[in-house]
Amino acid sequence: MELSGKIVQLLALQKGDGKNGGWKKQEFVIETSGNYPKKVCFSLWGDKIDQSPLSEGTAVKVSFDVESREYNGKWYTDAKAWKVEADNGSSPSRGGSSDDSYPAGESFSAGGADELNDLPF
Repeated sequence: MELSGKIVQLLALQKGDGKNGGWKKQEFVIETSGNYPKKVCFSLWGDKIDQSPLSEGTAVKVSFDVESREYNGKWYTDAKAWKVEADNGSSPSRGGSSDDSYPAGESFSAGGADELNDLPF
């Protein structure tokens, strides 16, 4: 999926060590344009952080996957970006949905892929 918008917030860079070595994660929030702008929080992992134009106010197009998982009867969803590129004036992408009547959901994140089974969410 793809979504275009402006980066409105960069969250703190997270780093850690797992059984497969070190990892780092950068979360950022974009706001879409249109009659009903929405804010979406994405997570970006590893070397892709250094290859992406991540600064507040930058117009970007984010290619991402959405993943949900269950823990103790509750479901948690994460929007994982796999490519972030500067958006030079193209029209905003709606990520496959043209219905703006639904509110944007919250994004919940977990640690690195090797830690998914160790975390309570």
